[in-house]
Amino acid sequence: MHVRLWTVALGVTVGLASACAPVSLPAEGVPVLKEEKEEKVEVQPIASFVPAVVHTGPPDERRIALTFDACPTTSAYDERIARILTETKTPATIFLSGSWVKRSPGIVRELGNNPLFELANHSYTHKHMPRLKRDEQILEELLKTQAEIYEVTGKVPTYFRPPFGEFDTRLAALAGKVGLTTIEYDLPSGDPDEYATKAKVVGWVLKQARPGSIVVMHINHKQFPTGDALPEIIQGLRKRGYELVTVGQLLNERPPPRCDDPTPVSPLRDAVSSRFAP
Repeated sequence: MHVRLWTVALGVTVGLASACAPVSLPAEGVPVLKEEKEEKVEVQPIASFVPAVVHTGPPDERRIALTFDACPTTSAYDERIARILTETKTPATIFLSGSWVKRSPGIVRELGNNPLFELANHSYTHKHMPRLKRDEQILEELLKTQAEIYEVTGKVPTYFRPPFGEFDTRLAALAGKVGLTTIEYDLPSGDPDEYATKAKVVGWVLKQARPGSIVVMHINHKQFPTGDALPEIIQGLRKRGYELVTVGQLLNERPPPRCDDPTPVSPLRDAVSSRFAP
């Protein structure tokens, strides 16, 4: 099963055409005769095909995507989160690490069978992926996770979130090669912060939410205040007139609305390291 899926995934070579600035090629090998006046050669731009990296959805629609990362941790899975989302009929996108899927197939199968949930790729071992030197290492992280999710649920994800929110052009391009759109976020909830509390997480998310926001939280860290804060986050966003949707629904199942020429960053670390410190 694994070999077959990997072969199919590696054969996908089309990425997403970007709206980034065009790339200009130098005019090389143009002969200039000594007797003639040198003519200016106009450089023609060609289209850039760096895959898009999505940070938000359309800003003109009052829709927000709640997303949850399932990291390869030994921390306990917080079953309250799926239950709350189901009871409140709240769609969500869940980014799964492949090694966690392998250890928790029953939970993942249950998540995959829930029509409210969209499953996505969060790498296999949660490495700092821009630091991986060989492309093959990145592809293995992506494709092993695709294979694990497919084997358990029969579904093939189309979205990928890099561990720690770290990405660069190479990572986005390799993800695009295997049919994955890289999904970042504009609103980290801060739930991993050592000073985070239910009240602080709720207040922060409701204050920072904007039309098109992609919120990131965690589903398998029971010590985080996520499960306690989630009901009030859902209620508060809906009171403010937001429709809660999956990432796919936020993008209206169409190509991403924006494109960046990414540089290595770690927005999750920078955003939550001291936000709630006293």
